[in-house]
Amino acid sequence: MPLQDPAQGSVFPSLSSSSWSRTQRRASLPAAMNLELNFEISRTAEFILNRNFTRVALQFPDDLLKHSTKVVTCLRNKLGSGNKVGLFVMADTTFGSCCVDEVGASHIGADCVIHYGHTCLSPTSTLPAFCVFGKASISIPLCVEKLSSYFGTNGKPIVVLYGLEYAHAISHIKEALVEAMPKTKLELIFADVMCSSINPLEDHRKSNGLGYLGSCSSVNSLGAATGTRCSLGGLIWDLLEGRRVEDYLLLWIGPDNSAFSNVVLTFIGCEIVRYDATEDQLVTDVSQQKRILKRRYYLVERAKDANMVGILVGTLGVAGYLHMIHQMKELIMLAGKKAYTLVMGRPNPAKLANFPECDVFIYISCAQTALLDSKEFLAPVITPFEAMLAFSRGSQWTGTYVMEFRDLISSSQLEVSKQPEEARFSFLKGGYVEDFELQENGDGDNDGTLALANATEKALQLRNRDPDSLVKGIAKSGTEFFVTRSYHGLETQANSSSPEPYLIGRSGKASGYKDEKSEPETL
Repeated sequence: MPLQDPAQGSVFPSLSSSSWSRTQRRASLPAAMNLELNFEISRTAEFILNRNFTRVALQFPDDLLKHSTKVVTCLRNKLGSGNKVGLFVMADTTFGSCCVDEVGASHIGADCVIHYGHTCLSPTSTLPAFCVFGKASISIPLCVEKLSSYFGTNGKPIVVLYGLEYAHAISHIKEALVEAMPKTKLELIFADVMCSSINPLEDHRKSNGLGYLGSCSSVNSLGAATGTRCSLGGLIWDLLEGRRVEDYLLLWIGPDNSAFSNVVLTFIGCEIVRYDATEDQLVTDVSQQKRILKRRYYLVERAKDANMVGILVGTLGVAGYLHMIHQMKELIMLAGKKAYTLVMGRPNPAKLANFPECDVFIYISCAQTALLDSKEFLAPVITPFEAMLAFSRGSQWTGTYVMEFRDLISSSQLEVSKQPEEARFSFLKGGYVEDFELQENGDGDNDGTLALANATEKALQLRNRDPDSLVKGIAKSGTEFFVTRSYHGLETQANSSSPEPYLIGRSGKASGYKDEKSEPETL
């Protein structure tokens, strides 16, 4: 029997196809055997034993946590009683559940992490990891029938992408499509899974050679024609020489989730079709996902008018996050704004409401959790790519969208402009505004206590600028903001020493005070 979650539907179920003998044999297996196949107990034990790990962290998402005890039991039996391997179950991850939780694993001194469920396959910083994608249900005959009928009416070359939970069935789908369309000369490319195990050192070397996830670069692969190699979300595929990714029709097999949104926004210039295996239907309209770019462009315009920027650290394990934090700080400083770094786990409106001095937040996280719906937040939350558009003078949005912050690390170095910046036009304020503040630029002694003293002195000067005004000016730092929003209480009149005459207030009930002339009407 496949494992079922009443709230989420089928989770890690066996392949549902009546035409495949392997599936029929699997259906007759005991539940323990299905558990071992779905959670890849044998491969996991082999990974642990081959690398001699002694303390292993098992990371489960919320919807799979109820199976953790059975998985630990099966894994313990597979490892053998003679191996003293400590297994620790992790739940309630610090950040997104798709990333490897190196922070939680470090609390118990783990040697590696076994990640179960949906994953973004982002490279880790310190710990090796093994990812168990799962085996989501899909009917191969129905899928092949839908795809072959659609491919017959479309003459464009096709690239097939998919959620990693469907990777177990892709080879069968490919074989069935070739048999169903023997006479069709169709250029059909199936993406491959880059890897299921993550080694930090290897991932750093790959990032320097082939480009980070979410990029396309020209390479010469052994055994393949020279062309363009593309990678996104753990998938990798090669395009033929002379082809661009925009020349292809992208077919996505999987649900409408964050991984699919990553595909739509990254390859915004491509025609994209999605096959929903749960509903067995082909979705050709992805305009709702592309409409997200309109709001993202609006958030970029709002970020341009920000004075204080908060950097939200959305990961402590994805490789390169520290470099991106420093790069964002430098970018914000060169734009004449103030930067504050905040580490708070998963952001929500209540947490960010504690920092009202920040006009905008930059969320540094993996590509599949980078887009936060900030409609309920007091301040917009943007991505590092949107921050570079907002804070780099003269930059324009060409239509391309970069989700992976690691793709921005290799960009050109920021240069300090010695010439005074001209005022720019703000579409939201409807006028020209100055971004650069003629203050401590170039002063090397404004560090530590001296910088705080100077900021406080400036804040007090700002407060006395207009005593009768409720708005004390535009704050340029956190200190100034706290002064402007502080409660001043009742202010005495210094010029008049005589007391004011007292007045007798109302008396009686709220429904009818004694000084009211007309009695209230009774119903």
